[in-house]
Amino acid sequence: MSFTLLSSPLQGFTDFRFRNAFHHYFGGIDTFYAPYIRLDGKMVVKNSYQRDLLPEHNNTLEVIPQVITNDADEFLFVAKYVQELGYKELNWNLGCPYPMVTKRGMGSGLICDPAKIDNILERAHSETDILVSMKMRMGYENSNEILDAFPILDKYPLKNIAIHARIGKQLYKGGVDLDAFERCVTSTKHKLYYNGDITSVEAFKNMQERFPSIDHFMIGRGLIADPFLPSMIKKDTTEYPKDRWKIFSEFHDTIYEQYDAALSGPTPIKMKMQGFWSYFSESFSNPQKTFKKIKKANNPKAYKLAVSEILKSAQ
Repeated sequence: MSFTLLSSPLQGFTDFRFRNAFHHYFGGIDTFYAPYIRLDGKMVVKNSYQRDLLPEHNNTLEVIPQVITNDADEFLFVAKYVQELGYKELNWNLGCPYPMVTKRGMGSGLICDPAKIDNILERAHSETDILVSMKMRMGYENSNEILDAFPILDKYPLKNIAIHARIGKQLYKGGVDLDAFERCVTSTKHKLYYNGDITSVEAFKNMQERFPSIDHFMIGRGLIADPFLPSMIKKDTTEYPKDRWKIFSEFHDTIYEQYDAALSGPTPIKMKMQGFWSYFSESFSNPQKTFKKIKKANNPKAYKLAVSEILKSAQ
């Protein structure tokens, strides 16, 4: 059975610089989701969001914009904005688990309010012709919340619902709840995509076996932790390329140079790359030691030396 791999958006990580470099060096991802646009009550799209979605920054990829909101006017504003850029689909984030989002009734904190979801989807479908897709968790407090939302979602011609098989208050702790995801498969007419803990070729095959009707799989943190994973899944192999660390090194240097040019001063680039290495380090034999070496590098020269030593010892 053929399948499609999608990149789940991670705020602060999977912007156009990362996406383009990833696609160039590794491949394997069919569609990338851009990190969400958040308006916070002001009908203005921030410059960083604008840059991320510029067609010239995404001309070799299939990219789907995403919005996070609990307000119909905001949804419509973003829908019109992305349509003007040439995008035909807008993904609505009802999955973000972070308290600063959920406490404001957005992300996974909105799943328990079907009436509000209904209002926004009704206006989205009556006042715009954009294709709407969803990215959800199974709820915030419990996995029944999504089951209560399905009758509302089933009223609308959604393209798909991508479900991360956790609840919001878990954040990323604990395992995915595959039994709860299975209940979702039999509880909606919509096409479902699976998301959550695809961190190896074996894990992917287990999900395929468990859910034979699912043919779209999203990879989020696993894609950053092991950038070779999507292409290895596609090739059905657990063998890394012989020049694995050379490819990774070139990829790393590309994103480092681009972020360094875009950020001002040594501290922002240090924090940006530390964020990436919190995931990258998982591909090395001693993740804690690897990440500790990166954290101790307090200036660009020390950082580059640390990366060089890490890659040398990995080969």
